[in-house]
Amino acid sequence: MIVQGERIIAVDPAVVWRLALDPATLKACIPGCEDLERADGQTYRATMVAKIGPVKARFSGQVSIDESEMPSACRLTGEGSGGVAGFAKGRALVRVQSSDGGSRLSYEADVNIGGKLASLGERLFRSIVERNIDSFFDTLQDVCSKEAAE
Repeated sequence: MIVQGERIIAVDPAVVWRLALDPATLKACIPGCEDLERADGQTYRATMVAKIGPVKARFSGQVSIDESEMPSACRLTGEGSGGVAGFAKGRALVRVQSSDGGSRLSYEADVNIGGKLASLGERLFRSIVERNIDSFFDTLQDVCSKEAAE
């Protein structure tokens, strides 16, 4: 499943990147994130609780961030397992460019699911993924706005 979108955030791209790649900010922005720690280099281990339709599960997984295209873009790859609930894995390209009034942040992600999660259907899963992405970027935007106000 491909999901994509964009946001305008009213701060400089360097501020967006600094905050978006900070482990404490990431933990605060990821819905249901209970723990996020750097494993090594740009690989993070995470634990989160997600409710997807009637399925609620604790997921453990990891995300790797490839910063080789910085400062214009980064690539993420990740996977997580929720035991009997199933698994999710995916990859994303996130771009941040200067824009009038701040930064234009755009993303394109490819997400795959299996197990009980897959039985819920793409339509329900898509709406939940999009809601979580919106929540992530809403929180990031709030963090960036507070940083700019200080």
